[in-house]
Amino acid sequence: MLCFKDNKLCHEVQIRVRYADTDRMGYSYYGNYPTYFEVARTEFLRELGLTYKQLEDDGFLLPIRKMSIEYIKPALYDELLTVRTYYKKLHSIKVEFHHEVFNEQNELINTADIFLVFVSNKTRRPTQGPDYYLDLIKKHWDEFAAKAEE
Repeated sequence: MLCFKDNKLCHEVQIRVRYADTDRMGYSYYGNYPTYFEVARTEFLRELGLTYKQLEDDGFLLPIRKMSIEYIKPALYDELLTVRTYYKKLHSIKVEFHHEVFNEQNELINTADIFLVFVSNKTRRPTQGPDYYLDLIKKHWDEFAAKAEE
């Protein structure tokens, strides 16, 4: 679900903590969070009308350059988590996301800031992202910002 909070375009997706995701304490293993964030970013892009596969087919890759995660409380087995993803900043070469994870009691349990860089599939060097991607994000951002002002 697309949203607009704190003057930023965002998206929410729900992910259930599977038994296979947990450690002996019944907590979601800390290494699962980057996967949760990847699911959230992928679904965010899909909701906007684009897929990572389409970007890759067009010769663009988006590897993570930097990731900072704060673990506040554990996610427990069988909990339904809400992962809220914000476009923090949009540049022509890099994309900055902020993620927030909430448990079923709507408590903030995890945050992350993730920076991705557009890379050419041919040269493996940073490159400007495709115009259609940047235009699509800006279009949705502007539409939500206009609705928020009403």
